[in-house]
Amino acid sequence: MNVILQLSEIDKHFDGVRALQGASFSLFPGEVHALMGENGAGKSTLAKIIAGAIAADGGHFSVDGSAVTIGGPRDAQRLGISIIYQELDLFPHLTVAENMAIGNHRVKERWLVQRADLDRFAEPFLQQVGLTCSPRCEVRTLSVGERQLVAIARALSMRARIILMDEPTSSLFDDAVERLFALIVGLKQQAVAIVYISHKIDEVFHICDRVTVLRDGKTVGTRAIQDVSSAELIRMMIGKEWPARDRKRAESNGEVVLSFSNVTTAKLRDVSFDLRKGEVLGIAGLLGSGRSEIGAALMGLDSCKQGRIVLRGKPIAICSVREALATGIRWVPEDRKLDGLMMQMSVLENCTISDLGALSRFGFVNRQRERQSAMEPFAALSLKCASTDLPVGALSGGNQQKVLLARCLLGKPDLVFLDDPARGIDVGAKEDIYQIIEQLASQGKGILLVSSELPELLRCCDRILIMREGLIIAELETGQTTQEEILTIATHAPTPAGGHA
Repeated sequence: MNVILQLSEIDKHFDGVRALQGASFSLFPGEVHALMGENGAGKSTLAKIIAGAIAADGGHFSVDGSAVTIGGPRDAQRLGISIIYQELDLFPHLTVAENMAIGNHRVKERWLVQRADLDRFAEPFLQQVGLTCSPRCEVRTLSVGERQLVAIARALSMRARIILMDEPTSSLFDDAVERLFALIVGLKQQAVAIVYISHKIDEVFHICDRVTVLRDGKTVGTRAIQDVSSAELIRMMIGKEWPARDRKRAESNGEVVLSFSNVTTAKLRDVSFDLRKGEVLGIAGLLGSGRSEIGAALMGLDSCKQGRIVLRGKPIAICSVREALATGIRWVPEDRKLDGLMMQMSVLENCTISDLGALSRFGFVNRQRERQSAMEPFAALSLKCASTDLPVGALSGGNQQKVLLARCLLGKPDLVFLDDPARGIDVGAKEDIYQIIEQLASQGKGILLVSSELPELLRCCDRILIMREGLIIAELETGQTTQEEILTIATHAPTPAGGHA
């Protein structure tokens, strides 16, 4: 079989940091080829170079055996290359159809936009990915997972021969993941080649044919998936053996930190549960089930129409994020780029921005104290960063997520709402985050953990609430349930459980 894409000795520097050092990679038609490595290993950089989003400093490219130059995204599209970014490049105030059409070489440019034509263009691909929203729906009204499906539909609409998928399942629940895998199988049958960037080892073994591992910008090796074990992949990624750790459950004295009683918002319906001191309470459910909306109600982003929220025995009525922070609540949002980070501000500024009052005197920030205060959470999370003065946008997605978590830790909160905190993070960094969650629980903090990864919920949580259509429909003890049971309840349960947790 002829190679459809060949990259040799690819180099790339950013502000003196070598992101890629002689990386090499090949791809066959109809192949699903995984790119793996720790955060900052160079995976996304390599994908962006292939897609024409950034230029390589050196190296050679060939498509179908012929040398090519990829000077930009249009060049890549003409060569049949499309990409789905980890940090989605969608326009929130444009419609789904407009996002699929803009910059798409298969859509003819016209003076006047015919919305009916855009709808007809978009609808088959939205149906293909299982997204039921209208093509005229504004992207800003969709959840992160739904936006990810829009990005996948857009890539499919370009009829690409090579599709780069950068963490495509990071915000998808298991049913949507299986739908994506079915799409990938169909694309393979059409000889479409897929570069699949993921930290999820189980997905790589499930859907991929070969895997290439990068470490510190260099190609460590390429293996056929049937010839490699998960332990070997982890060893290739981190350069050493990685011991698996079991969940260390914190002791709880039963004291209730947070209580929701019949809380109803625009998206929640009669939600009731208790969170105890030192407990990690998981929240599972499909996209749009109301998982993230519990955090929105806590942070004052969604107003409470009825019901009561009690924190440490006192009823609270939070109307803004500022009030939530003052009350001792911290939140790691689902979408770090849209809701969490100021991408042009420095790593240090993004960490300390919620606590400037405590770091200031007479209205002036004590810069030395600011820098010293951030060092502890940065060290605890093993943040990889050449300088904390760099813009946070210069970091890998996983290290950006660590900056958000560092901000959370800096505030020493009583209650933490973590919305997919390990999204797009490698196996070693995930374990760092799991250890932080355990430490917070051991300190008596109350933790609400939303995750699209069922193994993560079973690994980290004491109990799991399952949501559907804004309702809590079940509560399960993690030691007495399975992934299959959680998924079955989330997708098929007809009625709410109705009781108080």
